[in-house]
Amino acid sequence: QVQLVESGGGLVQAGGSLRLSCAASGRTFSDFRMAWFRQAPGRERRIVAAINSNGGTTYYADSVKGRFTISRDNAKNTVYLQMNSLEPDDTAVYYCAAKSGSHSTALAAYNYWGQGTQVTVSS
Repeated sequence: QVQLVESGGGLVQAGGSLRLSCAASGRTFSDFRMAWFRQAPGRERRIVAAINSNGGTTYYADSVKGRFTISRDNAKNTVYLQMNSLEPDDTAVYYCAAKSGSHSTALAAYNYWGQGTQVTVSS
């Protein structure tokens, strides 16, 4: 089992920045690929960014490329999402997720999930 706890969400004005953190415990963190998903009200949960086990390869959804950066610190069992130039459309609950094996953007491929942290961007 892997337990994931997100933090760092909040209310920010458009153009501002936030950094989300996800602390993992349980199994060996460096065994897992990590990802951030988000879910806006009335919409499906979708991937935002993903990172492989050693941090050498990343993936971003088109909507956040150039604005968001995913990173991880395996010594601290933590994955981060730095969000810059935030827009009202970024408003959502952000979830941290973990999976073993190969890269995937599919919701169902991820075995472990955090409880989510709310990000609200005001215009």
